[in-house]
Amino acid sequence: MDFVWRTRVARLVARQKPERVLDLATGSGDLVIALLKACPQAHVTGADFCPAMLEEARRKGVPHLVHADALALPFAEGLFDVVTVAFGLRNMASWPGAVKEMARVLREGGLLVVLDFSLPDQPLARWIYRQYLHRILPPVAGWTTGRPEAYAYLAESIEAFPRGDSMNALIGAEGLACNPPRPMCLGVVTLYSAFKDSKRAK
Repeated sequence: MDFVWRTRVARLVARQKPERVLDLATGSGDLVIALLKACPQAHVTGADFCPAMLEEARRKGVPHLVHADALALPFAEGLFDVVTVAFGLRNMASWPGAVKEMARVLREGGLLVVLDFSLPDQPLARWIYRQYLHRILPPVAGWTTGRPEAYAYLAESIEAFPRGDSMNALIGAEGLACNPPRPMCLGVVTLYSAFKDSKRAK
């Protein structure tokens, strides 16, 4: 499903006809690759805090990569038409701090896109998903990977992460005009988008 989710992000970005795009927490570069296919005219930069992940992206042929902390980005204000982050904001030390930096490097009218895990709104679906997330995924994935603690952390981080209107409030606090959240797969993943609006920030 992550291919489908990334494709939706890339299509949303492509509608802006951007010249410069920044993908934060780019990891192995899969979203950058999708963005380059959807926006062949754009210069897409992938940034990540982890050098080992950037090396994985280089092996995939991702061309423009920067080692950077999302809380202190080495870019000028208003440089990018679009900033994306997929499954990365949840793991950052300060969600408001990261959103503030994203807003800083966005040009006026630029688009911010956040894609991350969430919980279904429908009570039964949420209960079923929580059983999977806490009781099934950690032992099964832990057995196959040898790292059960990573999947226990995943479950805890998803529970703690703002979702829906709470996430929009976090983004809107930095002066961005938010679109309605777009839940996917019954709300297991949510796509958030917002435009930079300096008048709103004032």
